Amino acid sequence: MKLHFVRVALVAVLAISWPVEELIAQGSKFSTSAGNTKFSSETPLENINAENKKSQAILNTANGEMAIRMNMRDFVFPNKLMQEHFNENYIESDKYPTATFSGKIDNVPDFSKDGQYDVAAIGKFTVHGVTKERKLKGKLKVEGDKITITSNFEVPLTDHKIEIPQVVFVKIAQVIQVKAEYVLRR
Repeated sequence: MKLHFVRVALVAVLAISWPVEELIAQGSKFSTSAGNTKFSSETPLENINAENKKSQAILNTANGEMAIRMNMRDFVFPNKLMQEHFNENYIESDKYPTATFSGKIDNVPDFSKDGQYDVAAIGKFTVHGVTKERKLKGKLKVEGDKITITSNFEVPLTDHKIEIPQVVFVKIAQVIQVKAEYVLRR
């Protein structure tokens, strides 16, 4: 009886100090600032791989809206010279420091049930200062208070006006393969 009274009093205090919609919204947001984004460029002459372990992602399970952001300078290459060329010559990281995606899952699963779901998110994907509408397919795994999002997709360089000098044109793929894995928590 005493415990019940304490819970009722706590809910009443929270309801007075915060709008109910805000309380509900905060309970439905999952996020990470340590998402893993990898990309690869494969050609007969050279393979290039890089990884960013600081990608930020947030998912609102109440409406399926999601946003992803990453700093381009956080991509780490096995070769420092490749990393320098990526930031200075191709992505122009000083001018276009981030890549983003903001959109909404079009087939929102029941987040109250653990399981793995095939999903697609439709939204705006921005790289190198150029925004394109994209439908990104992936998988979403719900495990209690943890949601894992994985996706593999391609990024054509021409879609984002990323120009490759003739001298290295045959060493860099015109379509980059991207793999993302984000483990989000409340």
